[in-house]
Amino acid sequence: MKDRELPSLVVLVLPVVVVALAFFLLPLVRLTMIAGSGEDGLGAYLAVVTTPRYFESLLATTLLSAGVTFATLAISAVSGLFLERNRFPGRNLLISLLTFPLAFPGVVVGFMVIMLAGRQGLIGDITKFLTGDKLVFAYSMAGLFVGYVYFSIPRVILTIMAAAEKLDPALEEAARSLGASPWRVTRDVILPALKPAFIASGAIAFATAMGAFGTAFTLATNIDVLPMTIYTEFTLRANIAMAAALSIVLGIITWLVLTVSRSLAGSTVAAAG
Repeated sequence: MKDRELPSLVVLVLPVVVVALAFFLLPLVRLTMIAGSGEDGLGAYLAVVTTPRYFESLLATTLLSAGVTFATLAISAVSGLFLERNRFPGRNLLISLLTFPLAFPGVVVGFMVIMLAGRQGLIGDITKFLTGDKLVFAYSMAGLFVGYVYFSIPRVILTIMAAAEKLDPALEEAARSLGASPWRVTRDVILPALKPAFIASGAIAFATAMGAFGTAFTLATNIDVLPMTIYTEFTLRANIAMAAALSIVLGIITWLVLTVSRSLAGSTVAAAG
């Protein structure tokens, strides 16, 4: 490298280093120190898996996020492929409606779930009319699942549509010419080609569900997910060290999922949202 290029390189790299230190490394170091400053010291991290309340909250959050991810991928794969390969009146409006939840904060999504499946919700009114019993599930894990899927779909469907647009039609035509059925073409040609998009967007959906707070806060009647547990420890119990330890554990799990997905998906697909 020539000496005259060194100042230019420093000018380009310095902002990245400053941002990484100020907004990533230093806050994480501080949070880690706080987690070890309580009565239990570094045992706070061990308490995450040895204390039933914390462990159950962690397990419920992980399972919920995994379920949301798979459901979102299934819905978005079918919808994304259909919308990308078909042109019809109102298509652009439908895509806009499917991506509209990106503009909503979690509290608004939670309120919409209440309007759908709450005590005065539409589903409750319909089920009461049909069966005499009102179905209410907004204030449970089922309601949270619906809310998370709702705001995860835009993040996944945009990525899948972008990947589907780049598929080579010649590969599908070749498979059909060899006698492959539509199902075989989908299974052996389309889905493998979309695998990087599934992995990348699925990881984003999982990470978003793991850390989502606003929707859970709005629906938190019978819900005990990790963001709510962290909030409770910090605000109601003043257990700042435990809240910090739970935050670090949540961050590590999310980081591991994103790292593994990045290595599996490669750099061919950029996650939307």
